[in-house]
This record gives sequence, C-alpha cells and structure tokens, in this order.
Amino acid sequence: MLRYAITFFVLALIAGFLGFGGVAAGAASIAKLLFYVFIILFLVSAISRAVQGKSIG
Repeated sequence: MLRYAITFFVLALIAGFLGFGGVAAGAASIAKLLFYVFIILFLVSAISRAVQGKSIG
C-alpha cells in the first residue's frame, strides 16, 4: 500500500508540473488519504505494542 501512496504522490507532482488540474487534484487527494491512513495505522500499532509491553524496534 505504501507503493500506491508513493505512486500517487509522484503522479500528483508530475500532473501539477504539467498543469493538469483535475488529475493533480485527484492524485493528491488519494495520496493525502493514504498518508492519513498510514499515520493512523502506525499510531494504532505503536499503542498496541506499548500496551503489550513490547519494544517498537
């Protein structure tokens, strides 16, 4: 899923550079959504490991 986030981020940068507003906006919104999903999943994972007493590293 991280590969999709990176792909949409690069696509948004290229489309923004070329001036395709609709494509850039769509790809940027998908990249933003995936970013927030990964942040939430990271926090849930870190909290669950802390509760269980395991180290993150």
